[in-house]
Amino acid sequence: MFLSRSLWGLASASALTLAATIPVKRATVCNGHAELCDRLYSNVTYVGAHDSFAFSSDPLALARDQEVDIPTQLSLGVRLLQGQAHMNGDTLHFCHTSCALFDGGSVQDYLTNVKTFLDANPNEVLTLLFTNPEGASVSTVWKPAFDAAGISDLAFVPPSLPVKQGDWPTLGTMIDSGKRVVVFLDAGADGADAVPFILPEFQMIWETPFSVTNASFPCSIDRINGPLAPEDHMYMINHSLNKNIIPIGDGVIVSDPADAPTTNGVDSILANANGCAPLGANRAPSFVLLDFVNQGEGVRGCG
Repeated sequence: MFLSRSLWGLASASALTLAATIPVKRATVCNGHAELCDRLYSNVTYVGAHDSFAFSSDPLALARDQEVDIPTQLSLGVRLLQGQAHMNGDTLHFCHTSCALFDGGSVQDYLTNVKTFLDANPNEVLTLLFTNPEGASVSTVWKPAFDAAGISDLAFVPPSLPVKQGDWPTLGTMIDSGKRVVVFLDAGADGADAVPFILPEFQMIWETPFSVTNASFPCSIDRINGPLAPEDHMYMINHSLNKNIIPIGDGVIVSDPADAPTTNGVDSILANANGCAPLGANRAPSFVLLDFVNQGEGVRGCG
């Protein structure tokens, strides 16, 4: 059936009037909690999975840092996924130190897996924090993996860089806009081939030391960069306990699954966070990075 030009005009006008009376949809639950919708992205504590790709149920796999796969990590409440990437031939892979030690597969396949979660959970804001030790090109190596996985269109692009801690949007705003994935890279994101949605981590996040073997987790600012003062950064505590299995020379440091239930307990995490608070303008950490996220109470203790 075809409408005459005059009837089409009436129909269009009616449609516009109707659209004007329909309220814009707003997220009422964000990351599982209604109260988080009005909270700044930077004013929420997210549990992160360290070396999220390096999962294995084999206790003899010393290079593993997780016991459960990405979908399970996300189902537990992890909202920051961390990974280290290396070139494996011509393809960027997530690997632990080297791809000969632990190869977690291609970055593109990993991101495609993450996209499945995002599609099924439209009211979730997710952070991806990756390391780029070989300096792979952000525009020609990293970005194509995000494009192919369908995540680029979901990625948040700030109006300017760096973003002060108090200037981030709320979770509700991010979800309403569809830009609910925040991507940080530790190296190369502020170089000549920068990509708008791949953000330079240390200009906006400082970290505590990593490969910690002291269960008291003494706090200090280990990595920071850019023009912002430390108090204008978000910060991440590397709350994963390691052990030195060969204490000769530089030693061999591996994650410690036996202590994970205690390390990932609320008491241990809060003690670490309280120790770091004076360095972070007396705010809670934005990110708590854990090994073996299925152990302990870490996910329950953050939010």
